[in-house]
Amino acid sequence: MSWVIVAVVASYLIGSIPTALIVGRIVGGVDIRQHGSGNAGATNIYRLYGMKPYLLTLSIDVFKGFVAVAFLSKLSFGVIWNPQTIELICGAAVIAGHIWTLFAGFRGGKGVATAAGVLIGILPVVALIAVSIYLFITLTTGYVSLGSILAALSTPLSMYFLHGGNPPEVFIVLVALAVLIVFTHRSNIIRLLKGEEVKTNFLK
Repeated sequence: MSWVIVAVVASYLIGSIPTALIVGRIVGGVDIRQHGSGNAGATNIYRLYGMKPYLLTLSIDVFKGFVAVAFLSKLSFGVIWNPQTIELICGAAVIAGHIWTLFAGFRGGKGVATAAGVLIGILPVVALIAVSIYLFITLTTGYVSLGSILAALSTPLSMYFLHGGNPPEVFIVLVALAVLIVFTHRSNIIRLLKGEEVKTNFLK
C-alpha cells in the first residue's frame, strides 16, 4: 500500500508542475492567469505568445499524463492490485495536480492536455478518436473549449462501442473525467451560449 501512495503522490506532484505559468514567465515575464483568457493552459499561451511556446506547453502537459500512467504507476510494482486500477488512480491524481496545482495556489489549467496524455497511456485508440474530434471541432469552429468538451464526452462513448464499456471501472472513470472536463469549462459554456466565447484560429 505504501508504494501505491508513493505512486499517487508522485503523479499529483508531476501534474502540479505549472507548465503554462513557467512558459509565461520565461517568454513574457508575466503570470498568464492575469492576461489573455486568464487560464493557465496551452491555449492561453498560444493567444499570448504564438505557436512554438504553445506546442512546448501542450507537449509537456500531455507528457505529464502519459508519464503518470505509463511509468509512475509502476512504482507500486508488486502490490497485489489490478495494475489498470493503479494506472487509473495515478491518472486521476496527475489530472487533479494539473487542475489544482500545489505550486501555484491550486489554480492550474483545465486538465484537457494532461487527460489526453492519460488516455494515450491507457486507451490509445480512444485517445486518437478524442484528439480527432478535438482537432475537427477546434479547426472548423475556432472554439477550443467546444472541441475540448466534445472530445471529453466522446471518450466513454468510444470505449462503450469499442470495448462494450469493459472493464467497468475504466468506463466509470471516463464518465467522471468527461464530467470533470465539462465542469472546468463551465464559464466557457456560458460564453458559448451567449455567443461571447473567443475564437482561436490555429490555421492563420
